[in-house]
Amino acid sequence: MNFPLYIAKRYLFSKSSNSAINIMTFIASGGVIIAAAALFIVLSVFAGLKDYSLNFSSFVDPDLKVLPSEGKSFHWTENDINSLLNIEGIAAYSTIIEERIIIKSENKNLIATLKGVDKNYLNVTNIDSMVTKGNWVRPDSHEVVSGWGISNNLSFGILDFRKSLSLYVPKAGKGQASSAKGYYNSVHVNNVGLFEINEKLNNNYIFSDITLAKQLLSYQDDQLSAIEIKLKPDAKEDAIRTQLEATFGNKIAIKNRAQLNDALFKMLNTENLAVYLIFTLVIIIALFNVIGAIIMMILDKKKSLNTLFNLGTETKTIKSIFFLQGSLMTVVSGLIGVSIGLLVVVLQLSFELVMLTPDLPYPVGINFLNVLIVLVTIFALGIIASKIASQRITQGLIKS
Repeated sequence: MNFPLYIAKRYLFSKSSNSAINIMTFIASGGVIIAAAALFIVLSVFAGLKDYSLNFSSFVDPDLKVLPSEGKSFHWTENDINSLLNIEGIAAYSTIIEERIIIKSENKNLIATLKGVDKNYLNVTNIDSMVTKGNWVRPDSHEVVSGWGISNNLSFGILDFRKSLSLYVPKAGKGQASSAKGYYNSVHVNNVGLFEINEKLNNNYIFSDITLAKQLLSYQDDQLSAIEIKLKPDAKEDAIRTQLEATFGNKIAIKNRAQLNDALFKMLNTENLAVYLIFTLVIIIALFNVIGAIIMMILDKKKSLNTLFNLGTETKTIKSIFFLQGSLMTVVSGLIGVSIGLLVVVLQLSFELVMLTPDLPYPVGINFLNVLIVLVTIFALGIIASKIASQRITQGLIKS
């Protein structure tokens, strides 16, 4: 057996005759356990928030969205449709026209985004389940579904025939916008439903049938802004992306659900990094207790160390004993802390102990990468702390 490791384990797991040493060791180990558990729980919360955001966005965002690589629109021919249908793994697709417009209700105006969708759109997303009042638009109609924010700002409801609701968009090639009628395309519409998803969508989006959007924007029959795709459950996203890029070349750009919400995920990742750095600082502070505990152990074992030295043990070997003791302390404490954190996360997933709202449990997620991050952080910092503490041992200290 490795001699320094054997002695290190004896020193770590056996009680000292000095109760102060035992208390100091317990505090040092407890601090690392709590810090490791807290770091893992916080990282699991951010993992849960990411998963929750992706699941929540599935109501309005597709698995994949095909966009023009240049400009606002592209042409989609029958050959393109056949090529898309030949790609394995695509469950459904919907053609989209999306553009900024002006909504006018009586004497009020509001700039919003019109999203014209075809009849397959409800097979790609579940947005109809977010319509809290009224119904979804019918194909080939002048019906729209608005966000609650737009409805409140313009003071209109559903099936409100007493109020005139119109959509305007500047005509292409007319130069600076003017109030003159000839500078705008316009359509009169009837709002048949209100959706509630999140503040951004509620205040900015209005949905219509794609034929109405083409009429308003003067688009050609084969002209589109995007194609939204739903994948089969067993389909591999990377394989589908590769086939799309090989089929349609450079004229398209492809985004998945995370890329469509890149601002949200950048914010979550930034916050995740900030919290990780803060808790790493907490771990560093906790490891000062480990350094203190090892130094106190060195002082307490001076007589034993002197005996080992007289028996021929080198100073380097004695340093290794306390380096290994500190490393073992942080490794064991880190594993216990991660286990406790994992237990807390599993309990939250199973029993919903902490609630955001009466119906919504606080989102958490178990990610193997988070386990690895916590353990690597604890082990690396623990090794550094143990090295610092063991360097206090000198030949003069042992002999004194």
